[in-house]
Amino acid sequence: MGQKRAVKQIIGNTFMEIADALKTGEFGEKIKVGLTILGSEHGVENLVKGAEIADKRGEGFDIVLIGPKVETDLEVAEVASEEEMHKKMEELLDSGYIDACVTMHYNFPIGVSTVGRVVTPGFGKEMFLATTTGTSSAHRTEAMVKNALYGIITAKAMGIEDPTVGILNLDGARQVERALKELSSNGYKINFAESMRADGGAVMRGNDLLGGTADVMVNDTLTGNIMMKVFSSFTTGGSYEGVGYGYGPGVGEDYDRIILILSRASGSPVVANALSYAAKVAKGKITKVAKEEYEKAKKAKLEEILEGLTKDNKKSSESDEEVIAPPKEVVTGAISGIDIMDLEDAVKVLWKNGVYAESGMGCTGPIVLVNEEKLDQGTNILAKAGFVANEGDIC
Repeated sequence: MGQKRAVKQIIGNTFMEIADALKTGEFGEKIKVGLTILGSEHGVENLVKGAEIADKRGEGFDIVLIGPKVETDLEVAEVASEEEMHKKMEELLDSGYIDACVTMHYNFPIGVSTVGRVVTPGFGKEMFLATTTGTSSAHRTEAMVKNALYGIITAKAMGIEDPTVGILNLDGARQVERALKELSSNGYKINFAESMRADGGAVMRGNDLLGGTADVMVNDTLTGNIMMKVFSSFTTGGSYEGVGYGYGPGVGEDYDRIILILSRASGSPVVANALSYAAKVAKGKITKVAKEEYEKAKKAKLEEILEGLTKDNKKSSESDEEVIAPPKEVVTGAISGIDIMDLEDAVKVLWKNGVYAESGMGCTGPIVLVNEEKLDQGTNILAKAGFVANEGDIC
């Protein structure tokens, strides 16, 4: 009898999978998306509720919660702290158990930044903000050119074959426009948007933000972060982000994890949307798209164009002191309070003093990462060199 029951269960599960596939139009293994559930200003319940909303939509992907045990029908990978939570998240991603993960407060390496997705209030049009967290480059203009590429990659992973691209009217926008147009004329074709204002052009005004003129809106990350908060919480007074899809996936050259970011203020509707966003970019193979787009952009002389943007800000090789990095170590200790323009110099100072370090982006902006046991030593070295305050800033 037990064997018959087991066979019936297998048959029943098979029919359920077929029904799901017919409903969603997708066959084969389901996408699995993780969600870390510690760290929200609105509590664990807010995140779990968002996950359950996403699950009930029946969009053909499974959800794995990462955090403490909670009352839910969803799968839970149990951990006790935020530190354990992110380690577990990375473990599940790297093993392939989950295809993507949505989280908060995650340190991306320099060169990786996130592409947010909002619904514009003017016409209810979806728009990608490139970018919203992380740092594509320490050089502002170079970063915005890379942000444009990251926005295009994300839009293509979402199924938009030829996304329109606009550049928000910020410092350096014209320089970014020239660089992108040169890249386009070299063979990496970019579909530039036209401003809704009478004088047109690819440089976008505030009106274009509200109207969703471009599929991809290029900006520096700090501006993008502010705009995400405004779009997500303009009806709530700022304490609760209730609209949109979150701060999006981290994109960068050779970055192979699909990690999407939420704010600690993100409410359950945004959590649900972020999970859907994660599933779609995973299904659209965003990491594969990134490799393909980077390859095409490099053929169009991306690296030469970026070098041209930064050459005036780089010291000549003759004046640069060559510093060799010490043996690599695990770096989980973070020192913050360092200006973005000084980040690489701070790393070299630590190398010169025998402390292995890496640059990154943390809870308060740019950070230098060192081995946990060398955190005090590294902080003191940087304080003496004038990179941080005497007591140091530890994130």
